[in-house]
Amino acid sequence: MRSEVVIVAAPGRAPRIEHTGGVAVRRTGSDTVHLVSAAATPLGGDVITVRVVVQEGARLTVRSAAATMALPGAATPESRTWWDIESAGELDIDPQPTVVAGGSRHLTETRVRLSGAGGIRLRERVQIGRSGERDGFWAGALHADVDGAPLLRHRVELGSGSVTDDALGRPLACVSELRYPQASFDTDATVLALAAGGCLATWQGERLTN
Repeated sequence: MRSEVVIVAAPGRAPRIEHTGGVAVRRTGSDTVHLVSAAATPLGGDVITVRVVVQEGARLTVRSAAATMALPGAATPESRTWWDIESAGELDIDPQPTVVAGGSRHLTETRVRLSGAGGIRLRERVQIGRSGERDGFWAGALHADVDGAPLLRHRVELGSGSVTDDALGRPLACVSELRYPQASFDTDATVLALAAGGCLATWQGERLTN
């Protein structure tokens, strides 16, 4: 299944929403939307594409109604999610965690383009396995630019066959949070100030706690 979502925020009006496939969007506030599953997705072979545009002077908050459960399909265990983000305003994206279950493989790629006075808070949480499960693989790539100049190139792998997979143990959960232009914030994660402004906070462990 291919699911496509488009969310456009403009100043002084409600966000414009388009969606097809297994992911729907609901307006839950004047500048807030929630992603909602309309069908079981992502299964192996599924592709989810989310495009978010925030125009200058606009604000947008993106959340999800529940965790995303990635499961293997009949023909392949691999599914994908693509985020394409442009912001010249204020953008806050913090969906519920992605749980990679049943030995599935899920790949996430996020591209962020900030311009002018655009700012962002973008948090991603991933858990390999449901309770009692340890198999599965996730890889996430984050590519962020400000006014056409590089801000961040970041990639993380978790689970079976990942670069952190060894006989002594491996992290099965991670949290990554990009903030711009904010250079630091209070968190239990490790915060790295970025050369072009903003910061990236990262945490890895056995299980997500929040």
